[in-house]
Amino acid sequence: MRGLGWFAQRENPMIFVRITLTVLPEKQLEFTQTLLSMIEPTGREAGCLGYAVFWDIEDKNRFNLLEEWATREDMDQHIRSHRFGVLLGTKTLLCEPPEIQIHTVSQSEGMEAVHAVRHND
Repeated sequence: MRGLGWFAQRENPMIFVRITLTVLPEKQLEFTQTLLSMIEPTGREAGCLGYAVFWDIEDKNRFNLLEEWATREDMDQHIRSHRFGVLLGTKTLLCEPPEIQIHTVSQSEGMEAVHAVRHND
């Protein structure tokens, strides 16, 4: 049996946030401009390890924001920010309320996990 040393145990859990937003078709340009204005500044916030926007290929009016934060405190500071308030303010451009999921990650695995499952193929 393989030892537990092949995954990375984290002292402080990482925080991942996924925000799904479905935009009214006639408001897509305005919404997209708002999102684009947020990417770079949010990425420079303290504790932000990653911030990306993805467009759903099956529904051109659905967007997913993925945020990665070093600590819960960093994420909380972001949520209290004016910038996050602007994002919440886009609700008039949406078909439905945003769906927000916050995930706390205490361990991460990489290619070594794939090799272990595939028996080092």
